[in-house]
Amino acid sequence: MVVKSIFFDLDHTLWDFEKNSEATFKTIFDNHNLNLDFDLFIEKYRPINFKYWKLYRNGAISKEYLRYNRLKEVFDLFNFEISDEIINKISDDYITFLPENTHLMDGAIEVLEYLSNRYRLFIITNGFRDVQEKKLVNSKIKKYFECIYDSESIGVKKPDPKIFDFALTDSQSEACESLMVGDNYEADILGAKKLNIQTIHYVAHGEEIHDDCRVIHDLKDLIKIL
Repeated sequence: MVVKSIFFDLDHTLWDFEKNSEATFKTIFDNHNLNLDFDLFIEKYRPINFKYWKLYRNGAISKEYLRYNRLKEVFDLFNFEISDEIINKISDDYITFLPENTHLMDGAIEVLEYLSNRYRLFIITNGFRDVQEKKLVNSKIKKYFECIYDSESIGVKKPDPKIFDFALTDSQSEACESLMVGDNYEADILGAKKLNIQTIHYVAHGEEIHDDCRVIHDLKDLIKIL
C-alpha cells in the first residue's frame, strides 16, 4: 500500500459521536426538565437520527428539516406533548452543546500522533461546517490535519465523488497514493472507491462485514498496517 495522503471521516471514526451525543442530551434534559425516560429516549433517537442523516446525505432533506424532524419523531413516539418552539430550542441547544463534548474513539490520539509524522492528514466530513470545526478544536485534534473538507462548504456530500475529487485536487494528492478511512460503508468506502482511492473500513458499530476493502475493528490497527 503506497500512501502519501490519508483522508479521515470525523464522526464515528475519530470523534465518538454516540458518547458525545448522549452527553449533550443529558445536558438538554436537565436544562429543559424533560420528563422522559432518558435511556429509552436515546435508544429510540439513535436509529431515527441515522435515518434522517441518510436522507440528508442523499440530498432528500435539508439541514433544517433534519434538525427538527429527528426530534419531533422521537417525541411523537412517546406521545410527549411539546411545542414546536421548544423542539426548535432543543435543536439549537443540541448543535450548541454537542461540540463541547470531547470523547474520541479509542486510540484516536495515538494513531494521529503516529500517522501525522509519516503522512499528510485531512478530514472529509458530511457534518455541518461550524459544528465540525468546533469538534476538532475542542477535542484538540485539529492540529493533525492540513485541511478540513466539509460537505456544507463544498456543496456536495459523501458518497458523491465530487467531494473526494475536490479534496484530492485542493490537497494536490493523487488518488492512487491516497487512503480514505471511515466507518460508513456507503459514504466513505463506496464514495472513495469511485475515484480509485484506497480505502480502509473502520467497522466499530456492528456494520456488516465485507471483502470490498481492508476492514479494521480497532483504530490502532492502522499503526500496524501503515
